[in-house]
Amino acid sequence: MAAKPRPVRRKPESLRLREIGPGLTVNDLQQSIRFYTEGLGFTLDEQWEVEGEVRGVRLKAGKCELNLSQDDFAKGKNRPKGTGFRLWLTTVQDLDHLAERARAFGIKLDHDPQAMPWGPRAFAVTDPDGFQISIANP
Repeated sequence: MAAKPRPVRRKPESLRLREIGPGLTVNDLQQSIRFYTEGLGFTLDEQWEVEGEVRGVRLKAGKCELNLSQDDFAKGKNRPKGTGFRLWLTTVQDLDHLAERARAFGIKLDHDPQAMPWGPRAFAVTDPDGFQISIANP
């Protein structure tokens, strides 16, 4: 069997990523760690300390990463976070079960699992700093 020819790449060639690991600056790192691990099911993969204090973490969910860092408030303590930003997470897991886990932890759902107008089924939450998250089945 002949090998399939490689596609012709446009020039300049487009970016081809294998993974992406967004980083969020948060007001209360420990609160955010609990939200993402206990509430949504991420696992704590790595943490970084500065002078004995945890200042950042890498969370994992499957092959995906999410980095959280403690705000140093150098740009102001009350500056808004999360405005106009949404993480869109996809999973093959049962959305109703994941939504119930979040509710049991005390997370208020922005909307229950439902079919989106463009196809996938999803539910949405907002983290303690205002970052919006949608969790969907493809």
